[in-house]
Amino acid sequence: MATEGCKRVHSGTRVHRSAIRAWPLWELPRWVVIFIVMVTTVYVAVIGFAATTTPLVLRDLLLCGALMLCTAATVELTRRAGENAGVIRDVYAVWELPLAILLPPVYALVVPAFRCALTQYRIRRVPVYRRVFSAAGVGLSYACASVVFHAVTGEGFDTMAAPRVGAAWVLAVALAGAVQWTVNATLLLPAIKGADPAVRIRDMILARESVQNDATELCVAVLVTLGIAVTPLTIVFAFPFVTLLQRSFRHVHLVNASRVDSKTGLLNAGTWEREAASEVARAVRTHTPLAVALIDIDHFKVVNDSFGHLAGDKALREVARTLTIFLREYDLVGRFGGEEFALLLPQAKAVDAYRIAERIRAHISTTPIDVHDDPGADPVRLSISIGVAALGARWDSGTGGQLTDLLAAADAALYQAKQNGRDRVCVITEDTTFGMHEEAPGKPPAKTAG
Repeated sequence: MATEGCKRVHSGTRVHRSAIRAWPLWELPRWVVIFIVMVTTVYVAVIGFAATTTPLVLRDLLLCGALMLCTAATVELTRRAGENAGVIRDVYAVWELPLAILLPPVYALVVPAFRCALTQYRIRRVPVYRRVFSAAGVGLSYACASVVFHAVTGEGFDTMAAPRVGAAWVLAVALAGAVQWTVNATLLLPAIKGADPAVRIRDMILARESVQNDATELCVAVLVTLGIAVTPLTIVFAFPFVTLLQRSFRHVHLVNASRVDSKTGLLNAGTWEREAASEVARAVRTHTPLAVALIDIDHFKVVNDSFGHLAGDKALREVARTLTIFLREYDLVGRFGGEEFALLLPQAKAVDAYRIAERIRAHISTTPIDVHDDPGADPVRLSISIGVAALGARWDSGTGGQLTDLLAAADAALYQAKQNGRDRVCVITEDTTFGMHEEAPGKPPAKTAG
């Protein structure tokens, strides 16, 4: 019986180790894994130190409990609308900043872990390490905010004394909130960028809409903190306003989601055409160069038939990821339908557009793509054909300068690339067509009569 029990223990240990090795965390670059482990370790150590040096006070526990109830209610409201993937923007700071300002740091450290665990359970299951790392980054950022606030105001962590509320106090709260945002971004964004190099940090944190949302959330959090400092009854009156703020954020998210293709994260066809038409009209009006490219994955049906549509979807995402890596920030890229993508390249002459398209084609044709769930399975290799049409100096709104004419020309170039053997780029300008075989990607394009 003892031997039988030992076998079961060893078998369970092997299963547990196998499950740990299967965590998506280990697929990340080594430096990202080390960074995540270090931040999480520091977070746990700081919680342990704060917990052993902070006495429990009934008033603190009651205020923390009330703010945690508000956080839980906000999570439930989020559950109804669903949680967007990627960097999550919500209103939790409205309830968590008061913890960092009005209570000892241990409360601000622990509550983000509670919120992330509740989010994991009630809203959406994601790899656990992501929730843990998010809680660590947020918790440490609030601990820094607490230290900065008390250092600026000279107040101790003894919450039995009434805070000296005034203009300087409010400014100190705002400064602490800004510190929290900065530290949180500093901790989270490197890991996000390391896990997905295609992510554009500037679009995540410096886009006008993102800055407006963060500033609004900070202002409301400062006001709620001020109200709670006067009387905790403020929580009751603040909750409806926070609910409206959350709904406005969700509305913006839904509007943005309506512009994006769900499988690739690129612009959908309708949005791309609308924004591309504006760019083309501007280029025609200002007589500046511009190019349009259509990309088609060669023999994509074979991938779906051989490996399944889920594998095909993964291949689409990898191609989309490659496009975002090689394109400039002001280029427009969208999924045009099926396995076809569309690019709009402002300020790009024919030769510039060709070089961009050729780099994309060469990278995809030489990079294996893992489309299987089994990590030991062989990756697949894809190739793409690209048709490019450039807006020339003699094109204007009356002689072929509209987006529809550029798309028709790019489609004709794509057809020619397919006819010439696929895995190549073909470019059409005003009066010429040129293309090049994949065997000689470094040579200048050879012109042919078009």
